[in-house]
Amino acid sequence: MATAAVRKRVPARPAPTQRIGDRLPESAGPARRFWHYHGLSIVLLALFLLCMVGQIVSGWYAYNEDERAHGQPEITLPAYLATGHFGEATFENWESEFLQMAFYILLTVYLYQIGSSESKRPDMLELVDLDPRQSPQKDRAPWPVRRGGLVLRLYENSLSLAFAALFIASLALHATTGVVHYNEERAAHGEPPVATLRYAASSQFWFESFQNWQSEFLSLAAMVTFTIFLRQRGSPESKPVDAPLWDTAD
Repeated sequence: MATAAVRKRVPARPAPTQRIGDRLPESAGPARRFWHYHGLSIVLLALFLLCMVGQIVSGWYAYNEDERAHGQPEITLPAYLATGHFGEATFENWESEFLQMAFYILLTVYLYQIGSSESKRPDMLELVDLDPRQSPQKDRAPWPVRRGGLVLRLYENSLSLAFAALFIASLALHATTGVVHYNEERAAHGEPPVATLRYAASSQFWFESFQNWQSEFLSLAAMVTFTIFLRQRGSPESKPVDAPLWDTAD
């Protein structure tokens, strides 16, 4: 039986006139160096905070509009943050995002999509598939690799485990905060409140979940298939612009 080739992520050789990447001048100060090496996470976190502020403020106004319509007094912004309206809307979305990422990480371990930059190459042994226990550079590897045993077993699956744990936590918070909002609506219709477990078993809870889950899996499917045919120069999420359509290599 032939041994599968190992795919090495070696960038294509550029033309002599091309310059790959932005090399940071050695004279760059600490602030510029920090931005250069952490800019992506900084911008993403800033966008998250901006959108969260937008959600809080707009949600507060929407909640008070509904309260006025039902003859109830308005509440302050800090009080709104403790409502089920805010908690349910927030954790319902976080839940779907973490579920999406947990599934995506696990599915890309076992499944392939030829031509997609989001897939491993079919019939090739990838560097990410190699057993860290046989690593020739253990002295430079993270400490769980050097330690081995159960610690390494957990570490080599820690990415999917982390997202799965965040999904479960968000799902629980969706249930515990959503039941408050659900009972407020029931009270407005003269109905008695229900317990958290009953709410978690209700069609309302699962409607709130599935309406987000389906959109997340649709966006992942679009990402996987679009990268076969479409390109974005400079993005690691895209194949090189001149790559053949059905070339799965980065």
